[in-house]
Amino acid sequence: MEMKELILFFTGLVLLISCSTEKEIKVLRLAHTLDTKHPVHKAMVILGEKLEKKSNGALQVKLYPSGQLGAERECLELLQIGSLDITKVSAAVLENFITEYKVFSIPYLFRDRKHAFDVFDSAIGDEMLTKGDKFRLRGLTFYDAGSRSFYTKEKPINTPTDLEGLKIRVQKSNMAIAMVNSLGGSPTPISWGELYTALQQGVVDGAENNLPSFYTSKHYEICKYFSLDQHTSVPDVLLIGLDTWERLSEQEQKWLKEAARESTIEQRKLWAASEKESLDVITKAGVEIITPDKVPFQENTKSIQTMFSDRPEIVSLIHNIKNTNQ
Repeated sequence: MEMKELILFFTGLVLLISCSTEKEIKVLRLAHTLDTKHPVHKAMVILGEKLEKKSNGALQVKLYPSGQLGAERECLELLQIGSLDITKVSAAVLENFITEYKVFSIPYLFRDRKHAFDVFDSAIGDEMLTKGDKFRLRGLTFYDAGSRSFYTKEKPINTPTDLEGLKIRVQKSNMAIAMVNSLGGSPTPISWGELYTALQQGVVDGAENNLPSFYTSKHYEICKYFSLDQHTSVPDVLLIGLDTWERLSEQEQKWLKEAARESTIEQRKLWAASEKESLDVITKAGVEIITPDKVPFQENTKSIQTMFSDRPEIVSLIHNIKNTNQ
């Protein structure tokens, strides 16, 4: 064999090995709507690192943050048709696909943060993560999204009466709409990516969300009142499309579940640190922090639970959640 032929032979061999190696690498596309400074985004970076390490590089995650591939609902739809592999959505958005997720939007469902974690980490949480299978959506883990509270432009919210006549942005969630209605406000569904402009232009008078999201979205530049009524503790849910899940081997599925769980442990630490940082930054920026009496808010929203009186399976789920580790 001549030198030229020998070089061509070895070049072809290297390309062949390279191509076969590339085929063994599976890249999972993960899209979400959050800023890269957000603790949930940071947790997903950790997820990718852990997954790559566990699989020796065979499984990798490519992130598309900040709504690059659409809003939360659009990302869910991309998962269903197999055009996206993984996404993170609020349970409030997921309830439009999976009815059982509505329970997480019940005001004051959880006694405290520990109670919420105990539920997410229990058999109840594990069962909830599989509820979307019939919609081609498989849950991987629950990320902490803290407690949601009201923030406004022109006046503080000390009591439910203060919400009367105010247009409050909510997620596209029937439960969130019912919650604001029960407190006397006017719920206005707007996508997260459009909210800054909507606040700026006066389309809405305020919104409700957790501290880190209020900070990373820079909504504190417009809204100077944050009322810590902590009405709901709606988790974020990391989901994989069932088509993608079923293409993974049993071992790959195991790696992914382990990486998701480990990223959740780290995410809770990141979240706690982010809440402290967020509170410090927005206070220095001139935002007034209000700590209202929660009792009137709890009383006004009690009726929301009656929405499920004709659904015994959901009534039972609410009962089980409330009695977890009581």
